[in-house]
Amino acid sequence: MSDSQKVGFVSLGCPKALVDSERILTKLRLDGYDVVPSYDDADVVVVNTCGFIDSAKQESLDAINEAMQENGKVIVTGCMGKGADAELIKSQNPDVLSVSGPAEYKSVVDAVHEYIPPTNNDPTHYGDLVPAQGVKLTPNHYAYLKISEGCNHRCSFCIIPHMRGDLVSRPVSEVIAEAKTLVDSGVKELLVISQDTSAYGVDVKYKLDFFDGAAMETRMQDLAVALGELGVWVRLHYVYPYPHVDKLIPLMAEGKILPYLDIPFQHASPRILKAMKRPAHSEKVLGRIKAWREVCPELTIRSTFIVGFPGETEDDFQQLLDFLDEAQLDRVGCFTYSPVEGAPANSLADQVPEEVKLQRQQRFMEKQAKISADRLQAKVGTLQWVLVDEVAEEGAVARTMGDAPEIDGSVYIDGATHLSVGDVVRVEVEEADEYDLWAHLV
Repeated sequence: MSDSQKVGFVSLGCPKALVDSERILTKLRLDGYDVVPSYDDADVVVVNTCGFIDSAKQESLDAINEAMQENGKVIVTGCMGKGADAELIKSQNPDVLSVSGPAEYKSVVDAVHEYIPPTNNDPTHYGDLVPAQGVKLTPNHYAYLKISEGCNHRCSFCIIPHMRGDLVSRPVSEVIAEAKTLVDSGVKELLVISQDTSAYGVDVKYKLDFFDGAAMETRMQDLAVALGELGVWVRLHYVYPYPHVDKLIPLMAEGKILPYLDIPFQHASPRILKAMKRPAHSEKVLGRIKAWREVCPELTIRSTFIVGFPGETEDDFQQLLDFLDEAQLDRVGCFTYSPVEGAPANSLADQVPEEVKLQRQQRFMEKQAKISADRLQAKVGTLQWVLVDEVAEEGAVARTMGDAPEIDGSVYIDGATHLSVGDVVRVEVEEADEYDLWAHLV
């Protein structure tokens, strides 16, 4: 490939943006471009930006500035590629070659073609350089499966719909075909992602579709059933607790999909949830969680919360702490409210002082750390299936069914150096702390 045009790539942001990067890279490889890991070797550099919060925007701007200084030929895409953020990028770096928004794959590829034309215009010429599943930026044993773009909600702290538009669900047959290709390539875990996984199919009125002659509707339950037949771990992320989520829990109890739900509750005070314009309220959530665990006792629930939202009082925050006590969630992240340009919440009254936000975040995490430690301690002495992520000199590092890669905990298996990445093995848990487990092979 020494005579090929060479592209450098910087991918920032969430798993949904990572999938965008994978799709762009796949097309560039099919067009004969080589992907290189250094600025010096690249004929052009693509930066896929994140614009979710101000710190992410600054990271993106820093990456663009670095690419301009180190290489000089830079194409920008992603969530900062629209509206005022795009103008900011152009004002800071007027020599940027091109700026486009999220999931605008064609714009990026066209820009690369314009500034470094492909050496061969036959679209099939380089097909053997790209595997059937496309270019993946995750390890070989797991992959993200994006089922839709955009979001129909208008949460007051979020500008995702402004950046990515309203919900657009992929055809269920297309999603299953991609999943099957990934499994055939050796993927052992599918991580289902979108902006709102529970809303899958709403935009197309749950349109009837067909895969391998079988009829199914474009809805979360039908998709979960089909993915559950592929014989690999299936993990659901970004699930809102709508009533129809109840139908997924029996699939988890039966072992069809992993007993794991990633649900961004964000808060527990009804008043704050209303100000956030969240699509679900806390009054029924505790009852739903209890009912889910009665059907599937092994269920792991991960969530994220925001403290210091405008107008949050000490009473509101206490309601959140009380919710943690009652809900006994397994995995939790907590963020202080950060204003994002263009978000309606910026104009709300009673902005919370920064020191109060940080204090509440610390109190929140101290409480949750004890809850997490207690729930993991209950696993000591139990048998768990784990998926191996890494093998080192000391042993293997793996994850249980209740641990998503990069955001949840790990299981350390001393001495298990004969295992391979991607192996699924049975272990007995010996020790636990707030986040991780230690175990031996059964």
